Amino acid sequence: MNAALSHTQRPVGDLLREWRRHRRLSQLELAAEAEISTRHLSFVESGRSQPSRDMILHLAEYLDIPLRERNALLIAAGFAPAFRERPMEDPALDAARHMIDLLLKGLEPYPALAIDRHWHLVACNQATLRLMAGVPEALLKPPINVLRLSLHPAGLAPRIRNLALWRAHLLDRLRRQIDTSHDPQLIELLRELQALSSPGPEDAHLAEGPGTAIAVPMLLDIDGTVLSMISTTTVFGTPVDITLAELALEAFVPADEATAQKLREMAQS
Repeated sequence: MNAALSHTQRPVGDLLREWRRHRRLSQLELAAEAEISTRHLSFVESGRSQPSRDMILHLAEYLDIPLRERNALLIAAGFAPAFRERPMEDPALDAARHMIDLLLKGLEPYPALAIDRHWHLVACNQATLRLMAGVPEALLKPPINVLRLSLHPAGLAPRIRNLALWRAHLLDRLRRQIDTSHDPQLIELLRELQALSSPGPEDAHLAEGPGTAIAVPMLLDIDGTVLSMISTTTVFGTPVDITLAELALEAFVPADEATAQKLREMAQS
């Protein structure tokens, strides 16, 4: 969220109105979807009516507001947060960490990693570490940002044979995430990644293209062998825990048998 949407000193009605506008909904459309009167919604947004805790959560559900920002709305209205946020090291998340480890190991010899909402590496399997071999230590200092690692000229970028397409694909995903969350840290990350290298001729016509593709493979050169891998994403969503709701598992599956064989050989060597 940016300051305009997340500043908890502002009235809750202001924040709800800006989320509604961000979702490109009129008062009439939101009122109809949430099954409340347009008059009541107008009073809530203008501050003439103070919404109840249940009403805030009800509207937040229809506006598809992230759990973290639902807490901000509740605090702005004087209520306690509804959703917990705990560090991954918290003993209460032992079962979740164990599940993540099992999933990552189960995907061997294919690369897989868990990331948080800012694309920081939370965990990964050995196959992922093998692909990261040779990357400068500076890019591997925690917290490791996997988008920066992928697109940085000192990272994996020189090894990616379809870099323009892959770069456009990743930036398109990041823009979509920003459109959903309006997270200022993600906005800054997008600016950083865009500044890493000037778009070439191929990037120019791909700027709008990745969103229409069914799947965009990453072509990664490993010791002269080009691996073709397609990424898949699994969300560890939960309606009550911010930490787990913001986690995602990214797995790279081989797009052809030659890649599958190479990954098996790398695991055995």
